Amino acid sequence: MIGKYSSRLGFVLFLITVGGVGAQAQDPVTSPTNRPQAAVRENGDGARDPERTTTLEHRNRRYQIHSADVLELGFPFTPEFNQTVTVQPDGYITLRGVDGIRVEGQTLPEVTTSLRTAYTKVLHDPVINVELKDFEKPYFIVGGEVGRPGKFDLRGETSATEAVAIAGGLKDSAKHSQVLLFHRA
Repeated sequence: MIGKYSSRLGFVLFLITVGGVGAQAQDPVTSPTNRPQAAVRENGDGARDPERTTTLEHRNRRYQIHSADVLELGFPFTPEFNQTVTVQPDGYITLRGVDGIRVEGQTLPEVTTSLRTAYTKVLHDPVINVELKDFEKPYFIVGGEVGRPGKFDLRGETSATEAVAIAGGLKDSAKHSQVLLFHRA
């Protein structure tokens, strides 16, 4: 079977790109190779407690806001400040009643804290609910000698073989011994 395909001309390019969630791994601080090790603390009797981790490690597991994400801000006691905002390319959001703030790279709890600080200037002890309404979903792209080249939603763990199958499999003209795989590091 391999001889049948390798004698044909063709090239398969498999490009995997993960937007949104995967983009976090580009940050040298949060990449798996540079991620801080778990903070192991000793309890009172000198035993190590690996269950307790640092705030930075917990933050690395949370979704971080990116440009073009859409946030819904709800003010239960002052609904005139309710709004839906889109994170601008520079990472800022424009707010009703106060100056804009930079939210790119923050987690939702951090954004909520930043908003409370900003709105403290005009509201006494503001209560703010922040909901992530839209974000760039993870995806992969398959191109070349496959049945249906294109961009596909990434749902769970998907291997390169599964991704090619989702894209309609290799065509008879494909040289499946020459597959290129690209991914963000």
